[in-house]
Amino acid sequence: MKKITSLDLFAGVGGMRISLSKAARRLGFYDQCKLYSEINEYSIQTYEANFTKTKLIKDIKSVKNSEISDKIPNHDILLAGFPCQPFSRAGVSNRKYLKRAHGFNDKDQGDLFFNILEILKIKKPKAFLLENVQHLENYSNGQVLDEILYNLRKYYYVPEPKILDAQDFGLAQRRRRIYIVGFLEKKNEFQYPEPNFKKVKVRDFLDKNFDKKYIISDKLWKSHQERKERNKKNGKGFGFKLTNPNEKCTRTISSRYYKDGSECLIFRGDTRNPRRLTPREVFRLQGFPESFKFPVSDLQAYRQAGNAVPINVVEKVCDSVINYLFKNKKNLKKVA
Repeated sequence: MKKITSLDLFAGVGGMRISLSKAARRLGFYDQCKLYSEINEYSIQTYEANFTKTKLIKDIKSVKNSEISDKIPNHDILLAGFPCQPFSRAGVSNRKYLKRAHGFNDKDQGDLFFNILEILKIKKPKAFLLENVQHLENYSNGQVLDEILYNLRKYYYVPEPKILDAQDFGLAQRRRRIYIVGFLEKKNEFQYPEPNFKKVKVRDFLDKNFDKKYIISDKLWKSHQERKERNKKNGKGFGFKLTNPNEKCTRTISSRYYKDGSECLIFRGDTRNPRRLTPREVFRLQGFPESFKFPVSDLQAYRQAGNAVPINVVEKVCDSVINYLFKNKKNLKKVA
């Protein structure tokens, strides 16, 4: 098998790395991750429980442009799920409420794209794959995405980004994300993967047995119902979502799921309180394998799963990227 080398930036718990590795193996390659970056200590703990020892730079901002040549290893594919909170609807709303900057003006997270750009300019990998929230497409009337594409296209062939939904790729979760790919060399027009529309239901991702601690209390259940009624009267239209296991998908599970589980409460019958998803179920809804370890508290596990990428989708995008790069290689297997 031939080797593909990669960087895993803003790695979280390694969802993009898992996706690339699965795609590479199926196509006759193996992926060697040369470096990952992640600033959250709990995510680092989970990442290192699941992968062989890999060089870590916690804060990619700590690498000055003049240091990139020496500190960042050469690689074929750059992966980056750069922080989405400064561009998400909820994140922007929260920042406005707190009178904080958002978008590119958020100097903690919003401008991290430019660190990616500098690495691409200097290290010149063959390809990159970026992932972010759907709202990036329309944030600031599309001006931010236009600026991102303008800068990337100075150095790379970058087709129009694509919004893909996890529920169209065999996961029982409605999760729409924007994907941006680029190639140092343009061979022909890049094609994003087509959805497979595999039919699944929420129950396919649920544990047969679960700890009773995930059943919400009478007090919390009453609070959910009262808040939903208040919001309905005020025309807000937002409250808890009761999900029947026979439904096709859940709402998007976010990193705030740990707070009260309102995005997805599993229906257990008219006379019984619903329950939250377990952390394993949330990771499962993101496509993570059963072997994936999360040696952290439930609170941190919910955050990590909610911030992760949907494996099924990213894996298929990686299929397309590898095919585009190496499709003339004799050892490249046909994608199933």
